[in-house]
Amino acid sequence: MATLRELKGRIGSVASSEKITGAMKMISSAKMHKAEQSLRRLQPFRNQIENIIGNLLSADAEFSSPLLEARDVRHVSIVVLGSDDGLCGAYNVNIFKILLGQLASYRERFGEDVKIDIYPVGAKMCKAVAKIAGGNISVRTIEGVDSKTTGDGVKIFIESLQNEFFGGVTDKVDVLYMSFKSVSRQRPVVEQLIPVVQDTFAENGVTQQCRPYIFEPDANTIFRSVLPMFLMAVMQDIFTENRASEQAARVMAMQSANDNAKKLLEQLQLEYNKLRQQSITTELLDILGGQIR
Repeated sequence: MATLRELKGRIGSVASSEKITGAMKMISSAKMHKAEQSLRRLQPFRNQIENIIGNLLSADAEFSSPLLEARDVRHVSIVVLGSDDGLCGAYNVNIFKILLGQLASYRERFGEDVKIDIYPVGAKMCKAVAKIAGGNISVRTIEGVDSKTTGDGVKIFIESLQNEFFGGVTDKVDVLYMSFKSVSRQRPVVEQLIPVVQDTFAENGVTQQCRPYIFEPDANTIFRSVLPMFLMAVMQDIFTENRASEQAARVMAMQSANDNAKKLLEQLQLEYNKLRQQSITTELLDILGGQIR
């Protein structure tokens, strides 16, 4: 049975843990709101790109681009976004489970001999996918790219993926990430990034505008210039959503830890009070017993 001193020490430890988890929840919440603000700042640029592509698609013109080239798939690349830091609950575990299902889907659709390159983003995801490397599965990383990468880093990353597609190194590029909906809801998404297909536009909100425009130079030239910008805008959004989802998962994990700490603190305090009352009662009985004698 624990002594009063031991219980008091446990109560102090749990109380400290409660304060720490509460502080971490506040920090994660602030980071999540910062990521949300970044998403809002990116939206005007992305909307403009989507409007341009929508207007181009509504034009009576034929479009061609290396990014539209559909091939027989013998080599697939998949970008998997996780976190660099822990304490975010089952966030990385859930993404990894989706990845395993996606790898099985590739083998089913393209054959057992299909080669798969995995591009993990985030230290935790790098560690997880290293366990499944081997055979037809290769793990590849791009130096300087992690879950916190923004701006030029994202641009370099998407350009390297495009160059591998242009060079015939890969026939298809997908991306797996957690789409941010709210602090309590994140949805795993697998999107085909390259080659760009009609579904890529539809999934990202591009609609034909059907407005009378005169294009200078021709519509196809503009399309070939704008399409890489569209992919960069999509990838910027994906990285930002991943950061927001990670922090949202951490907020929920810290909230759960904080709630558990409060419950444990209440239980320990109750046990401490019972033991203290028992000790006082014993001392009073000893005093009364001494007086009677």
